[in-house]
Amino acid sequence: MSENLKSADIGLIQRIIPHRYPFLLVDKVVDINGAESCKGIKNVTFNEPHFTGHFPGTPIMPGVTIVEAMAQTAAVMVGVEQELADKNFLVYFMGIDVCKFRRKVVPGDVLELHITTKRGGGKVWKFEGRAEVDGELACSAEFTAMMDLPKE
Repeated sequence: MSENLKSADIGLIQRIIPHRYPFLLVDKVVDINGAESCKGIKNVTFNEPHFTGHFPGTPIMPGVTIVEAMAQTAAVMVGVEQELADKNFLVYFMGIDVCKFRRKVVPGDVLELHITTKRGGGKVWKFEGRAEVDGELACSAEFTAMMDLPKE
């Protein structure tokens, strides 16, 4: 691994993407290797609002929020690489493909979000994501996003 890997704590994440509680789904991003790859960390806690109804007595993180956490991680990676902190950077889903769920994610889990860029640059980017808990695959997906980059 390169010694030039970067990271983003919660303060920098909030300066890059506009998401806030209850929809900010990544706590930190580490091992940022340019716009090529990174790893996001999501600490799953019982205090999250979706657990009240998904499901009462058996809290399971909704699959769509796992995919959203991967997308937020990818957006932070691009934001760090392109120095987009404090620049009103927005990202929009364009597609989610080849999405599979393999394991429940529950309170107490630490979700690792492994992101690789398949196609980048310009407005439309494609990523591959793997969400793991203790090295076990929870979710995998390919997703496409439009990066609404600030005008210079």
